[in-house]
Amino acid sequence: MLVLSRKVGEKLHIGNDIVITITQVKGNRVKIGIEAPEDVRIVRDELKEAVQSFQSTQPILSDSDSKSGMGLQDSYAYA
Repeated sequence: MLVLSRKVGEKLHIGNDIVITITQVKGNRVKIGIEAPEDVRIVRDELKEAVQSFQSTQPILSDSDSKSGMGLQDSYAYA
């Protein structure tokens, strides 16, 4: 694991498509902003198992369903 120190406003780049920005540090809490392509799923660790369980109970959608806005990512994209 890579551990870095960052100040508010500083950024981290992961590959060519993902940027993490430190937006606020207050006490022992850090707020971050994440810029990533729409097809990259971002899920908080404590919700990962719940999301996986939810996905396994949902019907598989075709490409045409996801293009029409019926994709599953909308239900947890900002978890």
